[in-house]
Amino acid sequence: MNDMTPIAKLTIKDWESDQEVRWCPGCGDYAILKAVQRTMVDLGSDPAKTVFVSGIGCSSRFPYYMASYGFHTIHGRAPAFATGIKLANPELDVWLVTGDGDGLSIGGNHTMHVLRRNLDCQIMLFNNEIYGLTKGQYSPTSRLGTNSPTSPIGSVDRPALPCAFALGAGARFVARGFDVSKELPNVLKAAHAHRGAAFIEIFQNCIVYNKDVFEDFAAPKGAEARQLWLKQGEPMLFNKGTQGIALDVEHLTLKVVDVADGDWQAAGVIVHDVTNRSVAHMLVELPFGPFPMALGVIYDDPQPSFEGAVAQQDVKQREGKVANLAKLLAKGQTWTVAPEDQGPLSNV
Repeated sequence: MNDMTPIAKLTIKDWESDQEVRWCPGCGDYAILKAVQRTMVDLGSDPAKTVFVSGIGCSSRFPYYMASYGFHTIHGRAPAFATGIKLANPELDVWLVTGDGDGLSIGGNHTMHVLRRNLDCQIMLFNNEIYGLTKGQYSPTSRLGTNSPTSPIGSVDRPALPCAFALGAGARFVARGFDVSKELPNVLKAAHAHRGAAFIEIFQNCIVYNKDVFEDFAAPKGAEARQLWLKQGEPMLFNKGTQGIALDVEHLTLKVVDVADGDWQAAGVIVHDVTNRSVAHMLVELPFGPFPMALGVIYDDPQPSFEGAVAQQDVKQREGKVANLAKLLAKGQTWTVAPEDQGPLSNV
């Protein structure tokens, strides 16, 4: 991301707006809000150079609660607004806030293009696997069999995998976290350090319409056996180091292996390389149950950003030219309307 101009040390209070936070009591969005505010403090970000852009949904109330610039836009179109903001002022630090419905249904097309273009921004997709704001309909990420007002006998839709979607769209940074995780600020900081579009899927508990749907891996008790926190250059170990992830060479897929006496190398556990796109694809599609949930920075391999390329193109086009608005307006076919030619409308 952009280098931030040093400012006086701020606190979380400095990032809290004067608006009443209005989510359902117990909603996971509260924890994400605090994690983001804490991240802003740790980064030393300047509220005057920070913008939060959202679409429509529970998550999209987010800009109201940050003491910075913010845009609450239209359904699924936050990426379009963010693109205009970043092109107009590349020095701004742009964060997108969206949900699984807003970002992957009506806004799926826009999400795809902001990722493929590689706009320098952070995209936080709150995934609660349900439409919360509109009263609990199943969403693009809802699991098979989900009971909802629009699927009363169980959804038969195959759910979308947000991180797989992001990788398929050409994202150069993909990460996962969940609302109450203490690691979430570290994931957000890694996303901020990436120059280009950084996509973060954040599992978020909808206390009303999809309560505890992520408890199978997010519950604190026994979490070490169900969570695989990925760290660059470190072996993929979980369950207190007694198990790990290895490459099944015969089938070109991943597998769980047991680790005896801490000897992960003998067990064939692979070391996490955030630039390995092939392994990243495998990690985001690991079925939970047979495998732990892959969390943290899954893929990070930057390329030149969209607004940077546009700026370079603009500079090149300006070389050797003098700005002359009158000449530009007179270019091509032009004509002048004389006052006497205006007829009876001249006095209107």
